[in-house]
This record gives sequence, C-alpha cells and structure tokens, in this order.
Amino acid sequence: MAKAQIRVARTDEKRDYKTIEVAPLTPVLGAEVEGLDLTQPLDDEQLMEVKQAFADHSVLVFRDQEISREDHKRFAGYFGTLHTHPYHKKGSKPGHAGQESDPNILPIIADQNSRYVAGEGWHSDVTCDEEPPFGSMLYITETPEIGAGGDTCFISAYEAYETLSPAMKAFLDGLDAVHDGAKPYSGSYGIAAPEGGWPRTKHPVITRHPETGRKLLYVNRGFTTHIDGLAKAESDALLEMLWRHLEVNPVFQCRVRWTPNTLTFWDNRCVQHHAVWDYYPYSRRGERVSIVGGRPSR
Repeated sequence: MAKAQIRVARTDEKRDYKTIEVAPLTPVLGAEVEGLDLTQPLDDEQLMEVKQAFADHSVLVFRDQEISREDHKRFAGYFGTLHTHPYHKKGSKPGHAGQESDPNILPIIADQNSRYVAGEGWHSDVTCDEEPPFGSMLYITETPEIGAGGDTCFISAYEAYETLSPAMKAFLDGLDAVHDGAKPYSGSYGIAAPEGGWPRTKHPVITRHPETGRKLLYVNRGFTTHIDGLAKAESDALLEMLWRHLEVNPVFQCRVRWTPNTLTFWDNRCVQHHAVWDYYPYSRRGERVSIVGGRPSR
C-alpha cells in the first residue's frame, strides 16, 4: 500500500470577527477565544461567530471565566439538548463533596486518592451511546498545586482520515464498528463495569460531519471494540493500525494547558482527546457538560 502523503489543512483567509478574537493554536486544530463573558447571555451575533469558530477550529478555549453551573449549562444549551451521562442514567450520583448531583454535569476530579482519571487515553466521549454527544464543554477550576500538568491533548479525526491512502479509504468505507461502554472499565480503569449493562452501539468507521461535510475517521481506543464482519485477528490488527495512525502524528494534534477558570469546548464528532495524568499526587478538578448530537452517519 502506498504511503499516504501528510496534508496540513490551513485557512486561506483570516475571518473578520466583529464580537470575538480568535487565535489559532495550530494551523490544523484549536483556537483561543477572547471577548466573551460567559456569565452573561450571548447575543445573536456573538453566538453566530462562536459557531463559526467552532466549525473552523473544532476546539475552542475560553480563559478567565468565573462561571456558575447555571452559566455553564446555559452556554452549552445554545448548541442543543444537554446530554445525560450513563452514570446518571444508572442512578449513580457522582458529584463534588458538598454539591448535589446534577444529571447534566459530570464531575472530573483527580487527587492523591485516585486509582485512575477520567479520559486518560485517547477517546471521543461516550461513543457507546446511540446518539453520542456532539460536543463537550469542560470547565476546570482547580489545576495541580505544583503549577503545571494535567494538559489535554486533542486529535483532528478529519486529518487522520484525509491522510489515509485512497485504497484504505475505499476499504473502510461502508464498514461499521462496535463501541462498548464497558470497555474503559475492563481496559483503562482495570475494574469491573458497574452493574446493569452499559450502552453498546454500532457506528460507521468513516462518518461525514453533518455541518462541514468533511469525512473523518470514527474509531477510538477508549470505546471501539471490534469492526463488524471481520475475524477477530483481522479486526484487532486493523483497529490497532487505525488507532496508531490517529494517535502518533503530532501534525494532527493540539494541546491545551489549563489555567484556573478555563472552559474548553470541543467537537466530539471530529475530535479525540487525551487527559494527561502527569500530576499525581496533586489535584485537578472541574465539571463537564455535553450536548446531544444525533447518530453519526456516512
């Protein structure tokens, strides 16, 4: 198979935003956004420009935002219906000490007592759901006391798809893969999955973004277990190749370094992420709100 040529997508023109400032993190992925106060409702022009920046960059970083839970949910609500994580659907009540559980908020906490951290390993959020979140907003309030660590890395699944050879694209087109919510427990976490069964769903290996129209590679190490219709050895080998193709090329990636009161919003349809746990025994705390998006399609 011929080696795929690396292609870097670059914006041909700088957009003329009126209400916000957008500074790209890399030519391929991510941008920091200034000019918004997320404690206040957005007007129509602000929202339109945030949506455009989101389509262009897939990962948006908003710093110095001292927001409440209601502010967080209001901002997410501009983009659709809020997602309820399977934890909440099963009657669990994850929450910060002293705070009530909220079905639309997933606490993200790690400290000296943690056996594992959420998101350590490349994945897209909850792709085991029939309708996975289209986007996630993580708000970090407490960063490691050491003053560094706990970054989140992101991958463009657009770029991963576009740098595959034509022969591999043709082979993958039409295939489906199974995504299982129990996999993180038996794999990354090393513990038994909670009782009652977790979502297990089939999605296309290659999907098309419903807004940008771009194709992307939709398998992730966190939830994808096998490719439908292939023998186990074939599926395992193909998935490992695709995961490595996604994960090892820095051209596909950007990295967000957290500071207190930073909110990062990523497009879960075309981005994978990895929470770097390099700060043990220090602490990192935040909360995530996600937005329901509909089934991935070809």
